[in-house]
Amino acid sequence: MFIKHDYIEKLIQTSANPTAEKVSEILDRAARKEGLTHQDIATLLHVEDPVAIKRMYDIAGQLKRDIYGNRIVVFAPLYISNYCVNNCTYCGYKHSNDIPRRKLSREEIQQEVMTLEKMGHKRLALEVGEDPVNCDIDYVVDAIDAIYTTKNDNGSIRRINVNVAATTVENYRKLKAADIGTYILFQETYHEPTYKAVHPKSVKGNYEYHLTAFDRAMEAGIDDVGGGVLFGLADHMFEVIALMMHNEHLEEAWGVGFHTISVPRLKKAEGMDLDQFPHIIDDETFKKIVAIIRIAVPFTGIILSTRESQEMRKEVLRYGVSQISAGSCTGVGGYKEQELLGKRTDQFTVADERSPLEVLKELVTDGYIPSYCTACYRQGRTGDRFMQLAKSGSIQHVCQPNAMMTLMEFMLDYGDEEILKMGQALIQKEIENIQRVDIKELVINNIEKLKKGERDIYL
Repeated sequence: MFIKHDYIEKLIQTSANPTAEKVSEILDRAARKEGLTHQDIATLLHVEDPVAIKRMYDIAGQLKRDIYGNRIVVFAPLYISNYCVNNCTYCGYKHSNDIPRRKLSREEIQQEVMTLEKMGHKRLALEVGEDPVNCDIDYVVDAIDAIYTTKNDNGSIRRINVNVAATTVENYRKLKAADIGTYILFQETYHEPTYKAVHPKSVKGNYEYHLTAFDRAMEAGIDDVGGGVLFGLADHMFEVIALMMHNEHLEEAWGVGFHTISVPRLKKAEGMDLDQFPHIIDDETFKKIVAIIRIAVPFTGIILSTRESQEMRKEVLRYGVSQISAGSCTGVGGYKEQELLGKRTDQFTVADERSPLEVLKELVTDGYIPSYCTACYRQGRTGDRFMQLAKSGSIQHVCQPNAMMTLMEFMLDYGDEEILKMGQALIQKEIENIQRVDIKELVINNIEKLKKGERDIYL
């Protein structure tokens, strides 16, 4: 097994109390994008000196700007079923909770999609509980088709990333054939004893089967996968090192590691109390985790959900986060209910309840380009091809222009006068900074096409 518990625990012990000289040497190499060893990562996790932590944040922020520029990908989750056979102690959907269970019909899924499209979304993360009877793979595949074929006046959902339970190679082939984007699966915790303890009487309780899910997905031809840890279940130092080991395993076995890493923190949910969990992390530790992950895997996207507050999201965007959700509902049928009834039905506590328009206004005010781009998926820039472009710096020639064009598209279709004024000023500034004349001309011409009513324009 590629997650070596004794090895990780020894690393944590032997890297405690690092000297200032050692930390400085590691950060020097990080700033040069030379990569970090497991020992380096363990050492940075122990850093407590405010000066060193600030330098860590600065390096992480610079790495993010060098690779991703100032664009921030925006998406929304879509929950279509809360049926679940598992008893995960941290989850509001667990089988033992006496809550109303439902799964959306095809028509109800399309209603949710129409609501999401009216909010401006083009990229969704599909979420379901694990129930082989009430929510089998064929239901998920049909839901994907329902989403892709739903159209409104301003277009449609262009990419669906899918978060479903660990499954078979055959089922992953069905997801691949359904044209998914990234397959996302959180290990929840890499610490095997904790994993077994928090998944009692659960199909999900098989640690090794869950851990090797990405291997089966890649065997089935899915080359974009996204991992993650639910921070708060086990020691965060163990989790970060194990997450990096998992990424290395995928690179060695399949030629490409995580396309994205998610960093959710454990939040209050139905049927659980946070005091059950002794490894809850505070805000300062969370910020350090984000920065270390950015430094350790500089070319991997980092996703942050609305579990975090507006203030926290604003801050960690500076330290490495490159994708955020906006206007999220984490309940089944939640978007339509909120639109019609003004109420929310969430799986867990959502801290940032702003609308996508409000989120975008803050991003633009802070100098970011909100991006609804899905061009890489549709142009085949996935897996190792994407990573090669990212590592060479060439990805900037398409990502930054596409971000500008999708922002303009959003503003014309869903924006108000305020964001149109702000966004156009930002886009004009970004166009002036484009070095390649051919790309600059393409962006200018395509923005004029958008203003004339053409849509879905990308490089």
